[in-house]
Amino acid sequence: MKTNVKPFRFILALLSLGTCATAQTLTTLVTFNGGDGDNPQAGLVVSCGTLYGTTYAGGSSNAGTVFAVNTTGGSFTNVYSFTGGNDGHGPQAGLVLSGNMLYGTTELGGASGFGTVFAVNTNGGGFTNVYSFAGGGDGAEPEAGLVLMSNTLYGTTFIGGQFGEGSVFRVNTNGAAFTNIYSFSGGANGANPEAGLVLSGNTLYGTTANGGNSGWGTVFKVNTNGSGFSSCLFNYTDGANPQAGLLLSGNTLYGTTTNGGADGYGAVFQVGTNLSSIINLYSFSGGSDGANPAAGLALVGNTLYGTTQTADYGFGYGTVFALNVPALPIPLNIALNGSHVTLSWTNAAFNLQAATNVAGVYTNMPGATSPYTNAITGAQQFFRLQEN
Repeated sequence: MKTNVKPFRFILALLSLGTCATAQTLTTLVTFNGGDGDNPQAGLVVSCGTLYGTTYAGGSSNAGTVFAVNTTGGSFTNVYSFTGGNDGHGPQAGLVLSGNMLYGTTELGGASGFGTVFAVNTNGGGFTNVYSFAGGGDGAEPEAGLVLMSNTLYGTTFIGGQFGEGSVFRVNTNGAAFTNIYSFSGGANGANPEAGLVLSGNTLYGTTANGGNSGWGTVFKVNTNGSGFSSCLFNYTDGANPQAGLLLSGNTLYGTTTNGGADGYGAVFQVGTNLSSIINLYSFSGGSDGANPAAGLALVGNTLYGTTQTADYGFGYGTVFALNVPALPIPLNIALNGSHVTLSWTNAAFNLQAATNVAGVYTNMPGATSPYTNAITGAQQFFRLQEN
């Protein structure tokens, strides 16, 4: 059983700001009227004072739009209206901006009706159906956004793939070299990825909403060439059914689950990039702290920020929360080499200290940098790392 980490703070979404020293003002930049878009479900990207986003419906054919608006609220532009045909239908995720090109996915539409990867210039020109999913081994119904490395786009599909349970794919920005990197089977490897990927080096990290242990979902990683797949399974008390993407900080991934945790109302979790074990940082009670988080997190210092969909056992309007997380320990690796030991660690901000008794007193080892070789001269010696 994982224990919760305190302290936890929450802000009700409808909480009045009261008489704060600095008054906060919400400004409505755009009110959609259906013809210019309807039901935006994804986040925004910003470049040079312009926000770019998608709406799931609305537009000229009620099949969704790509839009742009200044951060001041001026110059709203319907960049593109989907027709629901070969160009796609229902963009559910946000966009990736590279130069003057926006890349995204539609859940439906395309040549076979199973969704698309698309590209469009920020001025509305040059729309391209980069790839149309066929609904078979290549995947179907992408619900998440894309990540871009060089000229290659990486993403997930909710269903389809070799086993019908979703896939990880890559495709060049010009539509060439489409590859199903990995197909989920619904077992220990997971099923139905709803969220986008995180790319670090040549490794992609993500979540599946289902599959794994009793259908509670997984955290997974796979190399961009399709090798090295591994997954870590949720056990309900850790959390269950993650719908949001991951946040990567150093060697730690943070995320939320919509269900599970100690009380069944969702959780905040962390897991190392080696996917050794999932740690429940906080279990939502369904009361005033909120319930059922479905969105990702932001990290400032040692504090995670996020949202919950509901509160007060399903009758509230949701929360914005802040959760302090502990600093992770720095591992000290010790290897015996004859009459010497070699010690290594990964963070140069920590000093190596030694003592002849486990309780100390510990003193700095002069000039010790990783890796450090130390002669064995006494009956026993103990080492630790101390932040300098």
